[in-house]
Amino acid sequence: MKITTSAAVAAPREHVFSALNDRGVLRRCIPGCEELTDVDEETFAVKLKLGVAGIKGKYAGTATRQDLLPPESFTFALDGKGKTGFVRGTAAVRIETQGEASRIDCEADVQIGGAIAAVGSRLIGAVARKLTRDFFRELADAIGAPPDVSDQNEIDALPDPGRDERLE
Repeated sequence: MKITTSAAVAAPREHVFSALNDRGVLRRCIPGCEELTDVDEETFAVKLKLGVAGIKGKYAGTATRQDLLPPESFTFALDGKGKTGFVRGTAAVRIETQGEASRIDCEADVQIGGAIAAVGSRLIGAVARKLTRDFFRELADAIGAPPDVSDQNEIDALPDPGRDERLE
C-alpha cells in the first residue's frame, strides 16, 4: 500500500528536520505512542496503543533512519506487529523551504498483513489519514507553528483482502 501525504509548517526547514529527528518530539507526536526508546543511533523501538476503528490494539516495532541528508530528507525503514497483524515498509520524508515555512512530503510504501488487512483499504486509508493529520498537528505544536495539513493525502487502492491475507 502506498500512502502519500504533505503538510506545511510555519517554521524553517532546519527546525522541522531537527524536530522530525528528535526522539522526544517523535514520542509526543506519534499517535498512541506509549514508549519510544533508542536501540542505537539510527534505530528506535516504539510501543503504540491505537484505538481507531478496526485497527485497535497494541503494537510494537522499530524504525530505522536511513539515507540521512540534513536538512532535506531521510527515510525510515519500519517494522511493527501486534496481535491483529503486521506492518513493514519504508517512509521517505522530504522537507522543502517555502518562504519562511516548510513543506513536508512523505511517501510511504508498506505491506500490511493479518487481521488488520481484512478491514479493507478504505478503512485503512481513513485511519492512515487521521493518524497522519494528528501527527502533523502535534509536530506543528511541538515546533510552535500552526500546521496546514494538505488534503492531498493519497492512499493507493489495495487488493481484495479476501484473496490474500498479506497485502503488498
